[in-house]
Amino acid sequence: MSTEQLLKTPLHALHLELGARMVPFAGYDMPVQYPLGVMKEHQHTRDQAGLFDVSHMGQIRLTGTNAAKALETLVPVDIIDLPVGMQRYAMFTNETGGILDDLMVANLGNDELFLVVNAACKDQDLAHLRKHIGGQCEIQPLFEERALLALQGPTAVTILARLAPEVSKMTFMQFASVKLLGVECYVSRSGYTGEDGFEISVPAANAEALARALLAEPEVAAIGLGARDSLRLEAGLCLYGHDMNTETTPIEASLLWAISKARRADGPRAGGFPGAETVFAQQQTGVSRKRVGLLPQERTPVREGAEIVNEEGAVIGTVCSGGFGPTLGGPLAMGYLDSHYMALDTPVWAIVRGKKVPMNVSKMPFVPQRYYRG
Repeated sequence: MSTEQLLKTPLHALHLELGARMVPFAGYDMPVQYPLGVMKEHQHTRDQAGLFDVSHMGQIRLTGTNAAKALETLVPVDIIDLPVGMQRYAMFTNETGGILDDLMVANLGNDELFLVVNAACKDQDLAHLRKHIGGQCEIQPLFEERALLALQGPTAVTILARLAPEVSKMTFMQFASVKLLGVECYVSRSGYTGEDGFEISVPAANAEALARALLAEPEVAAIGLGARDSLRLEAGLCLYGHDMNTETTPIEASLLWAISKARRADGPRAGGFPGAETVFAQQQTGVSRKRVGLLPQERTPVREGAEIVNEEGAVIGTVCSGGFGPTLGGPLAMGYLDSHYMALDTPVWAIVRGKKVPMNVSKMPFVPQRYYRG
């Protein structure tokens, strides 16, 4: 795709002004890094606060008395009893239990739900919602109307509280309508870095003013997609299209925790989502492969797509995400492994440029998450 054809977020001009290196990502021209560089941006987010432009993500509003009940037919998550002012992680599944996308769902009250879906999947997610529940609730895409900013890191709460003191009372996954610079915004205490922080949905026309106000605070630096990836990898978080896809079930992706108890086989509203039978059967009998953490035992970074072999050289899996962890101080990876090799500290090898790189199966997250739970 040529640069002319790439979509631009409302902060595009600001990224150029800040000296960002732009790359195509999910159909958008996005900042991969700023002059600070990926390593320093990563560390700045861990130490203070980073501001990320995630406006390429898809924001969708569902309204109507049946909205929660309708959405629950498409995800293995408890939406009906999701409290007002709370957000929950969810997945759209297909008939074979594969993952069509992962998303966030918030309950705004007044029969209104607010969804954030992945950039590369937003058009198909919208079509999926319209096809299956379009007759049961109103579905309103907010793709052009709203931008999305993520303020992440240990000082994020101090900074945002300067604009809206009430955010300091919010805990992890709480969601509220908050006035920032006189503009009504949706704020959730959540993010994709493993750090405490906030995601802020702001009308597109007001996004640049808010971004500039946040960047004017001494603790805040602009952070690109490069550091966003290394932060989420250290936190052991999945990236759709890499660590899970339509061929992967929540059980294989090690996302059983995300299937609400109410929707599990023994729950009061068991099943009722696409592929439930497959998912429940896998939960019962296990799976032949699963997503695990991997720690290379040498300095060689192991990248996505590398084959994983056992001592005899037989292929037993594939790396789905990998790179260098600045906080960890070394390379790290996630991959799908044959179930016989999933025990912690099991030695396995990645094939990198024809050489065997020793790795150990590791627990995740690789760096402790620091969400604020109150």
